[in-house]
Amino acid sequence: MALFGRKNDGATATREIDPALVALTGAYTIDPSHSKIGFSVRHAMVTNVHGAFTEFEGSLDLNGTDPAHSTASIVVTISSVDTGAPDRDGHLLTGDFFDAEQFPKMTFTSTSAEELGGESYRINGDLTIKDVTKPLSIDLEFNGAATDAYGNERVGFEGGATILRSDWGLTWNAALEAGGVVVSDKVKLLFDISAIKKAPEAV
Repeated sequence: MALFGRKNDGATATREIDPALVALTGAYTIDPSHSKIGFSVRHAMVTNVHGAFTEFEGSLDLNGTDPAHSTASIVVTISSVDTGAPDRDGHLLTGDFFDAEQFPKMTFTSTSAEELGGESYRINGDLTIKDVTKPLSIDLEFNGAATDAYGNERVGFEGGATILRSDWGLTWNAALEAGGVVVSDKVKLLFDISAIKKAPEAV
């Protein structure tokens, strides 16, 4: 189903409206208890450190009639970073990295979307870390829609993106005696999202 619109190839085409897609139209709230926003980065040139942000909120607005107008936004609390090592987490919160006291939030707001084929989609938007905003494209797989045991209508997506942390001013590093650096500039972002459809507002 083309949830987030078709890639613009310059051609004019008539798209049949999928009733199942239209049924998903509406506003959704991301469920943090069933979602994950994580990352991995190469450490000491030989292994990967994995982490996640445990506090975040966000929304999706799916438009089944005109999927290209679907949108997404996420706000992440930087102080919730968890890599499994308290000392490392504390360092990430300092001015060497996120400077969480001065810049407590990280945000992503979509600007456009496109269908890549099958259940694959790309969400383009703006990622803000500290005081720097730069474009980010996230490739996602649509995992499906279902009604849970409590009667909530849910949709699910998973995917990721790769960024250079230096583009957002996260430049701290240290040289290794054997060559190379402690922390790679390249960071993989990971998203596993479950969102609950909001009840229609009363008129």
